[in-house]
Amino acid sequence: MNCYYLLLLAILFEVCGTVCMKLSEGLSRLLPSILIFVFYAISFSIFTLALRGIDVSIAYAIWAGLGTALITVVGVFWFKEPVNALKIASLFVIVAGVIGLNLSDRMT
Repeated sequence: MNCYYLLLLAILFEVCGTVCMKLSEGLSRLLPSILIFVFYAISFSIFTLALRGIDVSIAYAIWAGLGTALITVVGVFWFKEPVNALKIASLFVIVAGVIGLNLSDRMT
């Protein structure tokens, strides 16, 4: 399987774990609290497999950038967090940075 697909899958599980953090209400709800650890364990396991074919610096930058962007979108649409022009512009900067790092890996 393509390592970038594995990385994307790891990011999706990480986002699920982060959503469960919010749903756990400070670890006071049992099922979301348990799912935090389940999703993060799956995420880190898949991330480790993705590192077989991607440099750790590039993989982690993609992980952090896309994870941040996705959880922001989830926060705005699911948890009704406020959105403004600066938040949207910042998301574009994050995505541009991830693309730039990915392209820089191919230029060497």
